[in-house]
Amino acid sequence: MSTEFARTWQHAVVTGGAGFVGSHLCTALLDAGTEVTCVDDFSTGRRANVAALLDRPGFRLLQADVAEPFAVDRPPDLVLHFASPASPADYLRLPMHTLETGSLGTRHALELAHHAGARFVLASTSEVYGDPQQHPQSERYWGNVNPVGPRSVYDEAKRFAEALVTAQAGTYGTDVGIVRLFNTYGPRMRGHDGRAVPTFIRQALAGEPLTVTGDGRQTRSLCYVDDTVRGVLAAAAHGMRGPVNIGNPDEITMLDLARLVITLTGSDADVRYIERPVDDPAVRCPDITLARDKLQWEPRVAAADGLRRTIDWFRAHSADPAPSPGAPTAAHRR
Repeated sequence: MSTEFARTWQHAVVTGGAGFVGSHLCTALLDAGTEVTCVDDFSTGRRANVAALLDRPGFRLLQADVAEPFAVDRPPDLVLHFASPASPADYLRLPMHTLETGSLGTRHALELAHHAGARFVLASTSEVYGDPQQHPQSERYWGNVNPVGPRSVYDEAKRFAEALVTAQAGTYGTDVGIVRLFNTYGPRMRGHDGRAVPTFIRQALAGEPLTVTGDGRQTRSLCYVDDTVRGVLAAAAHGMRGPVNIGNPDEITMLDLARLVITLTGSDADVRYIERPVDDPAVRCPDITLARDKLQWEPRVAAADGLRRTIDWFRAHSADPAPSPGAPTAAHRR
């Protein structure tokens, strides 16, 4: 993966580094010559995502829950806080852990960055906009979020984390940045994580009907993971506080996405309509004017190309088991 960022980092800590996006960040940083400490509790991340990195010089793997105080063996100059359940299947299964990671976990990662004098970047999300009444969504939009709905554990955890990061910078002068990620997809996603791209690909490859929620006219804006990583590292290097949207402004309906996946996989599967989840956003599309102007960043990978790469990865890897409903791991029981 090629990355373009002008600033050189000596040691980066990536919380949630064994997750989908986090593991790609670890790889990109190592490729750029940065030593990396990957911190993950494996509640949703997977060791397989970083297995190829374990023998690389400068890579360390620390199993820890960031909702508890944690320490690394040397001070970092960059902290990328990506720890959090991020898919509906995960945050609905781990509601308290999601909220604790967004609150206590963000506080602990901020403290690590502050004491080390490091640059801190929070991975926020387009979910802070809720079911938006502004379209496309700019960073100035405050959002339309149901604070007690089923998605609120994730939405509000990220909104609180943004407030905490902003307060930390204003109170203590910590060097912080906020990136709001939109619908990233690519290799290393889990087939049963509840998001549209891996669900459709898994179903198409198995010859199962692709389950489209509602009438399928709701839209998402899909950003391939390589583009997302470039955007995150550009924001880290720039030094901007943000928030800044990192996503692809090209919208696609869920029905059209399902049909595109069927075409690209060569599947003969049909589409099956199912009930739409509560508080499922009708539209999602980033205004990336700020990222273009300040970071000189925009996505490069077209949806068809990114989906082909993702499909190839799914063909080469056996599907992950569906998450068992209910309890978090013992480490997360209170």
